[in-house]
Amino acid sequence: QVQLVESGGGLVQAGGSLRLSCAASGRTFIRYTMGWFRQAPGKEREFVAAIGWGVTGTYYADSVKGRFTISRENAKNTVYLQMNDLKPEDTAVYYCAAAPAGRVVVIQANYDYWGQGTQVTVSS
Repeated sequence: QVQLVESGGGLVQAGGSLRLSCAASGRTFIRYTMGWFRQAPGKEREFVAAIGWGVTGTYYADSVKGRFTISRENAKNTVYLQMNDLKPEDTAVYYCAAAPAGRVVVIQANYDYWGQGTQVTVSS
């Protein structure tokens, strides 16, 4: 079992930055691919970014590429999402998730564990 707790959400103006954190506890963190997803009001949850267990492999949705950066500190069992140049369309609840290594990272069903989410609101 893996428990995930997100933090760092909040209200920011367009063009601003936020850094989300996801603290993991339970089974060996390093063995999991970690992902971030988001769900805007009235929309389905969508993939944002993911990072492999070895830290080297990172993946991004086209909508955030060049603005968001995912990273992880295995020694701290924590994954981060640095979000720069935020836009109103980035407003959503952001979820952290963990998937066993080797699964396709953009598919939500491949993630076994989910956090409860943190709200990000970007004002125009």
